[in-house]
Parts: sequence; structure tokens; C-alpha cells
Amino acid sequence: MNTREESITWNWSGAQVEAESFRRIEAEIGDHGLSPEHWRVGRRMIHTCTDFRLVENLSFHGSPVPAALTALRDGASIYCDSNMIRSGISVPKLKKFNSDYERESIHCYVSDPEVASLAARNNTTRALAAIEKGRPIIDGGIVLIGNAPLALAGICRMIEAGELMPRLVIGMPVGFVNVIESKRWLARTDVPHIVLHGRLGGSPLAVSALHGIMESGL
Repeated sequence: MNTREESITWNWSGAQVEAESFRRIEAEIGDHGLSPEHWRVGRRMIHTCTDFRLVENLSFHGSPVPAALTALRDGASIYCDSNMIRSGISVPKLKKFNSDYERESIHCYVSDPEVASLAARNNTTRALAAIEKGRPIIDGGIVLIGNAPLALAGICRMIEAGELMPRLVIGMPVGFVNVIESKRWLARTDVPHIVLHGRLGGSPLAVSALHGIMESGL
């Protein structure tokens, strides 16, 4: 057999691969300083991107894990800023909390024609325009932001104005413009939230954060 093939494990199931990945993460991380429920979120995020440093930039406020689990059991709607997040969230996992969850319970409006027209009229991004259409979902819902810092900033502005109050915000936009500022803004609000400070972020990390939360309730 090719020596390169000899180092590959061929006959493990997906569950076995995940379990071994978690074992290796636990062995490598050392003292992370997170509570068990927060560590499940951090571990799932590390599993997604293999970057152990992100734990240093994770911030939890307002008991976000219990708040999210209660919202999930209530069947709260989910708002996200990208269709990648919408596609990545596991509906079978959601159904373990509330059987009424369907893919249609997860809302993303960046591709909506009305949103595109509004963004063009206001000379802004579709993600920022989308939160106007998403107000009824965001208010009392679970919010995942992985791409668009302006969407996160816009939601923070609405929260501060008393216009809406999500039950959880996962704030993890990635990039270079408005990213750090929008995350700091969210960190100043009273809404239950999880923030990944700095430039790092992205849709897969936002999804993994929600999946990590769900692990505490299953």
C-alpha cells in the first residue's frame, strides 16, 4: 500500500471522526477558562475552523445558552444574514427542541427583490436593507450574523432605540470594514449574545455556535 494511504483512517463513521476530533481538541486546548456550556460552543467552533485562538476572543453575555435553549423550545423564528447560514443550520437538530421547526423557520432576505430595490434606493448593502424586512422575525427571534457587519450594526441600533429585542444574537461577521466596530456595539447591548471579537468570523462559525448551543440541551 502507498505509505500515504497507510496514514489515512478509511473505515470510521462520521460520528467516530467527530468524536476523535473532539478528543484531540480537548487534549490540545489545555485550560480554556470557559464554563462547560460555553466550552461546547467554543469547541464546536474550533472543530469548524481548527483555530484554537478564537476562544480568546469569544464573549458571552446575558446567559445566552439558556436564553437560546428556551427560545428554541418555544419555536422562535431564526433570522440570518446569509443563505449559507440558512442552509447550514441543522433542521433535524432544531426539531429535537420543537417539532414545528422547518427550513422555512429560518429566514434570510438578502436575495429578496424588494430588499434589492430598497438597497439600491438607499445606496446601502442588501444585508442592511434586509433587516427592515426582517424586523418581525428579529424581534423575539434568534439572530445569526456571519457575513454582514452593517446588518449587525443596524440591529444594534434598533435594539438601542427600543424598536426590537431578539432573544439571542450571535454576532460573528468577518472582514475588514465595520466588523470590529459592530461587534463592540453588540457587546454594549443588554441582549443575550455571543460575540467573536476581532476580524475573524463567517457563516460557518455562526452556524457552529448555534449547534454548540444546542449540544447543551440535547
